[in-house]
Amino acid sequence: MRVYISIDMEGVAGIATMDQVVRGGHGYPRAQHLMTGEANAAISGAFAGGATEVLINDSHGTMDNLIHEDLDPRARVIFGSPKVDCMAEGIDKGHDVALFIGYHAAAGGPGVIAHTFSSLFTEVRVNGRAVSEADVNALQAAAAGVPVALLTGDDVICAAISETLPGIETVAVKLSHGYNAADSMSPTHARELITDAAARAVAGASSLTLPSVPAELDVEIDMPNIHAAELAGGIPTASRLGARTVRVIAHSPQEAVNFITACYEFAASSLRSLLPLMRR
Repeated sequence: MRVYISIDMEGVAGIATMDQVVRGGHGYPRAQHLMTGEANAAISGAFAGGATEVLINDSHGTMDNLIHEDLDPRARVIFGSPKVDCMAEGIDKGHDVALFIGYHAAAGGPGVIAHTFSSLFTEVRVNGRAVSEADVNALQAAAAGVPVALLTGDDVICAAISETLPGIETVAVKLSHGYNAADSMSPTHARELITDAAARAVAGASSLTLPSVPAELDVEIDMPNIHAAELAGGIPTASRLGARTVRVIAHSPQEAVNFITACYEFAASSLRSLLPLMRR
């Protein structure tokens, strides 16, 4: 039984502020420990549920946040960026089940540090529906033939993914009280719940059904400013739908992620170019 884990940081218990999730913040080292603790909880649960192999992908920010020397030595870890498959790097048809740990809600709605791949995007839509990173990554997993059995994070993303992936196990480790505010359970309690849920999810993986992957994915991204949209509009397959909105018709989740990743870089580039003006 091969288990794949994608772990983010914003949905981890005890984390709610930008100072914690951005490298260089005073709270970042503590957030690394909290993230690593939930990674170990999921790994432990996976093996308790019947896993013979666990691969975990560090999926937050620069994607080198986990404290490797503290990780359960039974697991292998993928880290660093950029990665071709981004938050789903390393997943393949040989995996039996995927677990999403520490995830957060979609851009444009409520939830702790809610965003979709970039905090600079105001919304990302696929086939007309606003999506979270979990939605997009679940499509990547489905394209590889791997069902997602567990998601952990705040109450907002847990409720949302339960609608799009019926039957998925969820653990809400905190309640959103705003973009940078949460009512969180203790990390110790969260890890206990994650371990138990991961064990159940892995043990019951064979009963899961794969969601269908549309032949075409109509991806629309609301960029932070016109400059960013102009840059992204230069992508050969992209078109502009409005002053700040860019679109591409992707023929696979991989193509969709490639477009999102490129737009992420253009959004960041546009912000850097505007900083001198903002300082005047």
